[in-house]
Amino acid sequence: MSEKIKAIITGTTGMVGEGVLHECLQSEKVESVLVINRKTCGYTHPKLKEIIHQDFFDISAIENELTGYNACYFCLGITSVGTAKDIYFKMTYTLTMHVAETLSRLNNDMTFCYVSGAGTNSSEKGGINWAIVKGKTENNLIKLPFKQVFNFRPGIIKPTKGLKYTQPYYKAFMWLFPILKAINKNSFVTLKEMGLAMINTSNYQNERKIVEVKDIKTLA
Repeated sequence: MSEKIKAIITGTTGMVGEGVLHECLQSEKVESVLVINRKTCGYTHPKLKEIIHQDFFDISAIENELTGYNACYFCLGITSVGTAKDIYFKMTYTLTMHVAETLSRLNNDMTFCYVSGAGTNSSEKGGINWAIVKGKTENNLIKLPFKQVFNFRPGIIKPTKGLKYTQPYYKAFMWLFPILKAINKNSFVTLKEMGLAMINTSNYQNERKIVEVKDIKTLA
Protein backbone atom coordinates (compact mmCIF):
# COMPACT_ATOMS: atom_id res chain seq x y z
CA MET A 1 0.00 0.00 0.00
CA SER A 2 1.43 3.37 -1.00
CA GLU A 3 -0.64 5.33 1.49
CA LYS A 4 1.01 5.64 4.89
CA ILE A 5 -0.82 4.19 7.88
CA LYS A 6 -2.40 6.56 10.36
CA ALA A 7 -3.44 4.32 13.22
CA ILE A 8 -5.53 4.56 16.35
CA ILE A 9 -4.53 2.06 19.05
CA THR A 10 -6.46 1.24 22.21
CA GLY A 11 -5.20 -0.72 25.19
CA THR A 12 -1.59 0.47 25.12
CA THR A 13 -1.33 0.27 28.91
CA GLY A 14 -1.75 -3.50 28.52
CA MET A 15 0.69 -6.07 27.20
CA VAL A 16 -0.80 -6.62 23.72
CA GLY A 17 -1.54 -2.96 23.03
CA GLU A 18 1.93 -1.91 24.11
CA GLY A 19 3.48 -4.54 21.87
CA VAL A 20 1.47 -3.36 18.86
CA LEU A 21 2.38 0.26 19.63
CA HIS A 22 6.05 -0.73 19.85
CA GLU A 23 5.95 -2.19 16.32
CA CYS A 24 4.04 0.78 14.93
CA LEU A 25 6.54 3.30 16.26
CA GLN A 26 9.37 1.37 14.59
CA SER A 27 7.60 0.78 11.27
CA GLU A 28 8.27 2.96 8.24
CA LYS A 29 4.79 2.05 7.01
CA VAL A 30 3.19 3.91 9.93
CA GLU A 31 3.11 7.70 9.64
CA SER A 32 1.27 8.58 12.85
CA VAL A 33 -0.28 6.91 15.88
CA LEU A 34 -3.05 8.08 18.18
CA VAL A 35 -3.48 6.20 21.45
CA ILE A 36 -6.55 6.60 23.64
CA ASN A 37 -6.14 5.63 27.27
CA ARG A 38 -7.65 6.20 30.68
CA LYS A 39 -4.14 6.80 32.00
CA THR A 40 -0.94 7.65 30.13
CA CYS A 41 0.98 4.84 28.48
CA GLY A 42 4.20 6.68 29.32
CA TYR A 43 5.58 6.78 25.78
CA THR A 44 6.80 9.79 23.82
CA HIS A 45 7.67 9.69 20.12
CA PRO A 46 7.58 12.19 17.22
CA LYS A 47 4.72 10.34 15.51
CA LEU A 48 2.76 9.56 18.69
CA LYS A 49 -0.22 11.48 20.09
CA GLU A 50 -2.07 10.45 23.23
CA ILE A 51 -5.59 11.31 24.39
CA ILE A 52 -6.53 10.65 28.01
CA HIS A 53 -10.24 9.87 28.15
CA GLN A 54 -12.02 8.15 31.03
CA ASP A 55 -15.36 7.02 29.59
CA PHE A 56 -15.06 4.75 26.54
CA PHE A 57 -18.85 4.36 26.53
CA ASP A 58 -19.12 8.03 25.58
CA ILE A 59 -16.38 9.34 23.29
CA SER A 60 -18.44 12.16 21.79
CA ALA A 61 -16.20 14.76 23.45
CA ILE A 62 -13.16 13.58 21.47
CA GLU A 63 -14.83 12.74 18.15
CA ASN A 64 -13.22 15.70 16.36
CA GLU A 65 -9.81 14.19 17.16
CA LEU A 66 -10.65 10.75 15.74
CA THR A 67 -10.96 11.65 12.05
CA GLY A 68 -8.35 11.22 9.33
CA TYR A 69 -7.19 7.75 10.41
CA ASN A 70 -7.14 4.67 8.19
CA ALA A 71 -6.47 1.94 10.77
CA CYS A 72 -7.56 0.98 14.27
CA TYR A 73 -5.79 -1.71 16.28
CA PHE A 74 -8.26 -2.46 19.06
CA CYS A 75 -6.31 -4.15 21.87
CA LEU A 76 -8.48 -3.08 24.80
CA GLY A 77 -10.05 -5.83 26.86
CA ILE A 78 -10.45 -7.54 30.22
CA THR A 79 -10.10 -11.12 31.41
CA SER A 80 -13.23 -13.18 31.98
CA VAL A 81 -11.63 -14.87 35.00
CA GLY A 82 -13.43 -13.70 38.11
CA THR A 83 -15.58 -11.24 36.14
CA ALA A 84 -19.38 -11.35 36.33
CA LYS A 85 -21.06 -12.22 33.02
CA ASP A 86 -22.89 -8.90 32.71
CA ILE A 87 -19.73 -6.90 33.38
CA TYR A 88 -17.72 -8.98 30.92
CA PHE A 89 -20.38 -8.45 28.24
CA LYS A 90 -20.45 -4.71 28.85
CA MET A 91 -16.66 -4.31 28.83
CA THR A 92 -16.11 -6.64 25.87
CA TYR A 93 -19.07 -6.35 23.51
CA THR A 94 -20.80 -3.07 24.39
CA LEU A 95 -17.63 -1.01 24.76
CA THR A 96 -15.96 -2.39 21.65
CA MET A 97 -19.03 -1.88 19.49
CA HIS A 98 -19.55 1.69 20.70
CA VAL A 99 -16.00 2.69 19.81
CA ALA A 100 -16.09 0.77 16.52
CA GLU A 101 -19.44 2.23 15.45
CA THR A 102 -18.11 5.73 16.11
CA LEU A 103 -14.87 5.15 14.20
CA SER A 104 -16.66 3.56 11.22
CA ARG A 105 -18.89 6.64 10.99
CA LEU A 106 -15.95 9.04 11.15
CA ASN A 107 -13.48 7.17 8.90
CA ASN A 108 -14.90 5.34 5.89
CA ASP A 109 -11.44 4.22 4.70
CA MET A 110 -10.50 2.47 7.95
CA THR A 111 -9.17 -1.04 8.53
CA PHE A 112 -10.29 -2.32 11.94
CA CYS A 113 -8.24 -5.02 13.71
CA TYR A 114 -9.79 -6.58 16.80
CA VAL A 115 -7.93 -8.76 19.32
CA SER A 116 -10.25 -11.67 20.00
CA GLY A 117 -8.85 -15.05 21.04
CA ALA A 118 -8.29 -18.67 20.05
CA GLY A 119 -11.41 -20.70 20.73
CA THR A 120 -13.86 -17.86 20.06
CA ASN A 121 -17.36 -19.17 19.31
CA SER A 122 -18.72 -17.62 16.11
CA SER A 123 -22.03 -19.47 16.44
CA GLU A 124 -22.82 -17.51 19.64
CA LYS A 125 -24.58 -20.63 20.95
CA GLY A 126 -23.63 -22.85 23.87
CA GLY A 127 -20.20 -23.36 25.37
CA ILE A 128 -18.00 -20.97 27.33
CA ASN A 129 -19.36 -17.48 28.02
CA TRP A 130 -16.25 -15.50 27.04
CA ALA A 131 -16.06 -17.34 23.71
CA ILE A 132 -19.71 -16.56 22.93
CA VAL A 133 -19.28 -12.87 23.79
CA LYS A 134 -16.14 -12.61 21.66
CA GLY A 135 -17.96 -14.38 18.83
CA LYS A 136 -20.84 -11.93 18.98
CA THR A 137 -18.36 -9.04 18.95
CA GLU A 138 -16.54 -10.44 15.92
CA ASN A 139 -19.78 -11.07 14.03
CA ASN A 140 -21.08 -7.56 14.57
CA LEU A 141 -17.79 -5.83 13.82
CA ILE A 142 -17.80 -7.47 10.40
CA LYS A 143 -21.18 -5.83 9.69
CA LEU A 144 -19.90 -2.28 10.24
CA PRO A 145 -19.03 -0.08 7.22
CA PHE A 146 -15.25 -0.25 7.63
CA LYS A 147 -13.10 -0.75 4.55
CA GLN A 148 -12.07 -4.06 6.10
CA VAL A 149 -12.18 -5.95 9.40
CA PHE A 150 -9.71 -8.49 10.78
CA ASN A 151 -10.60 -10.45 13.92
CA PHE A 152 -7.33 -11.72 15.42
CA ARG A 153 -7.43 -14.97 17.39
CA PRO A 154 -4.03 -15.41 19.03
CA GLY A 155 -3.35 -18.36 21.28
CA ILE A 156 -0.29 -18.28 23.53
CA ILE A 157 1.48 -14.94 23.09
CA LYS A 158 5.20 -14.57 23.70
CA PRO A 159 5.79 -11.00 24.98
CA THR A 160 8.35 -8.66 23.49
CA LYS A 161 11.41 -8.47 25.72
CA GLY A 162 11.96 -5.18 27.52
CA LEU A 163 8.42 -3.81 27.38
CA LYS A 164 6.99 -2.53 30.64
CA TYR A 165 3.41 -3.83 30.61
CA THR A 166 4.25 -7.52 30.26
CA GLN A 167 2.17 -9.35 32.83
CA PRO A 168 4.21 -10.89 35.67
CA TYR A 169 3.08 -14.48 35.03
CA TYR A 170 4.27 -14.20 31.41
CA LYS A 171 7.72 -13.19 32.64
CA ALA A 172 7.77 -16.09 35.08
CA PHE A 173 7.06 -18.62 32.34
CA MET A 174 9.18 -17.18 29.52
CA TRP A 175 11.42 -20.27 29.65
CA LEU A 176 8.42 -22.44 28.70
CA PHE A 177 7.71 -20.76 25.37
CA PRO A 178 10.20 -22.78 23.27
CA ILE A 179 8.71 -25.99 24.69
CA LEU A 180 5.14 -24.88 24.07
CA LYS A 181 6.04 -23.83 20.53
CA ALA A 182 7.63 -27.23 19.85
CA ILE A 183 4.54 -29.03 21.15
CA ASN A 184 2.02 -27.00 19.13
CA LYS A 185 3.35 -24.24 16.89
CA ASN A 186 -0.18 -23.44 15.71
CA SER A 187 -1.17 -22.15 19.15
CA PHE A 188 1.92 -19.98 19.63
CA VAL A 189 2.56 -16.44 18.35
CA THR A 190 4.93 -13.66 19.33
CA LEU A 191 3.76 -10.17 20.20
CA LYS A 192 6.07 -8.86 17.48
CA GLU A 193 4.22 -11.01 14.94
CA MET A 194 0.91 -9.64 16.22
CA GLY A 195 2.02 -6.06 15.68
CA LEU A 196 3.53 -6.67 12.25
CA ALA A 197 0.47 -8.63 11.13
CA MET A 198 -1.84 -5.77 12.07
CA ILE A 199 0.32 -3.28 10.20
CA ASN A 200 0.35 -5.53 7.14
CA THR A 201 -3.45 -5.86 6.96
CA SER A 202 -3.33 -2.48 5.20
CA ASN A 203 -1.84 -4.24 2.16
CA TYR A 204 -5.24 -5.85 1.52
CA GLN A 205 -8.52 -4.47 0.20
CA ASN A 206 -12.10 -5.14 1.24
CA GLU A 207 -11.31 -8.09 3.51
CA ARG A 208 -13.49 -9.33 6.36
CA LYS A 209 -11.93 -12.33 8.00
CA ILE A 210 -10.94 -14.34 11.04
CA VAL A 211 -7.17 -14.38 11.58
CA GLU A 212 -5.97 -17.54 13.33
CA VAL A 213 -2.41 -18.10 14.62
CA LYS A 214 -1.12 -19.49 11.32
CA ASP A 215 -2.65 -16.48 9.52
CA ILE A 216 -1.01 -14.06 11.96
CA LYS A 217 2.37 -15.58 11.14
CA THR A 218 1.69 -15.31 7.40
CA LEU A 219 0.55 -11.68 7.69
CA ALA A 220 3.62 -10.84 9.78
